[in-house]
Amino acid sequence: MADIHIRKEGRAGRITLNRPKALNALTYEMCLDIDAALTLWADDAEVALVLIDAEGDRAFSAGGDIAEMYETGTKGDYAYGRRFWADEYRMNARIASYPKPVVSLLQGFTMGGGVGVGCHGSHRIVGETSQIAMPECGIGLVPDVGGSFLLALAPGRLGEYLGTTGARMGPADAILAGFADLFVPEAHWPSLTAKLAETGDAQIILSHTAGPPEGRLHILRPEIDAHFAGETAGDIQRALRHSHSAFAAEALKGFNRSAPLSVACTVEMLHRLRGAPSMRRALDLEYRFTWRAMEQGDFIEGIRAAIIDKDRTPRWQHESAEAVPGMDVSKMLMPLGQNALSFEEELA
Repeated sequence: MADIHIRKEGRAGRITLNRPKALNALTYEMCLDIDAALTLWADDAEVALVLIDAEGDRAFSAGGDIAEMYETGTKGDYAYGRRFWADEYRMNARIASYPKPVVSLLQGFTMGGGVGVGCHGSHRIVGETSQIAMPECGIGLVPDVGGSFLLALAPGRLGEYLGTTGARMGPADAILAGFADLFVPEAHWPSLTAKLAETGDAQIILSHTAGPPEGRLHILRPEIDAHFAGETAGDIQRALRHSHSAFAAEALKGFNRSAPLSVACTVEMLHRLRGAPSMRRALDLEYRFTWRAMEQGDFIEGIRAAIIDKDRTPRWQHESAEAVPGMDVSKMLMPLGQNALSFEEELA
């Protein structure tokens, strides 16, 4: 059975992720197939909109399939991972700038690479089971696939909170933070997809929407904005450590599980992007980090601890976010020169 099902159905170009047992984790080939389909359909008069969904109840996509990256990276071969990330990021950019409506149905877990496919389109739909997160700092990366762009646009300091702790967002929280647009009860999804394919009219989604179950981020906003407003990740860590609130204690646990270098770079990236938000600028910054992540960062160790040995005790380069020198952050985010991420001309 194919990992992805791509076809035209009525007026819709349909992309269905089809690895439910693997929580629809994205392989490199899936990224290339999505990009090829989007390229083909952009000028296809028969395709009025693109509909992206996934098989299974547990996840739209829980992330990228990083086993091959780990295997090659541990052998000192960083080319595969760099190529994967570059092509994936170009696909993310294509979705964000697509000339036709892109509708995504985000059930269950939508994390990491799943955010890159599902959260940059024009009509991002969540349901009762939706759980969206950017947990990359926990494996020695930074929020990527354009996730840093979404985090930089989130209200207040939600971006720093979500990006450094990997906190999960339910449907209402995802809408508040800008990772989703509309709540549609999942029982209505089959009839909605049928009508979208029949009509090619994304506006019919509005007749299916409802109010989402109450979230928690709007209640936590004052504390998030107060604790995550520091200039550096070290400032945030100190603020959380010196607070006596239940929220601060919970947030500090998530913060401290993440790689210190990753959280330090995440905070710096969001501060840079907030001043001049741009999807391409975000992807460029992300690629600066991921290009170096295996050789100079904590990615290999993060995967070892979380996926390979599963001991959950990563040995990070730095003891804490407070201990990360500014120079180390600068080195990870320096321009890549001739290795910089490039975008196809048609995406301009």
